[in-house]
Amino acid sequence: MREPDPKLLDVLVCPLTRTALSYDREKQELVSRQAGLAYPIRDGIPIMLPDEARELTDAERDSK
Repeated sequence: MREPDPKLLDVLVCPLTRTALSYDREKQELVSRQAGLAYPIRDGIPIMLPDEARELTDAERDSK
């Protein structure tokens, strides 16, 4: 499992809300709590397409 480039993670924002994302290393996702979406990271590449993102559960939205 390849990790995404940390510099890339610093500049990426949610394509829907334009807000900062948090990195979930365990699930390999970039999380936008404001949009309620988690964008997958595949082979170290963030897939920043809303159609590819999964919806966060209520518990995930409320955490952190």
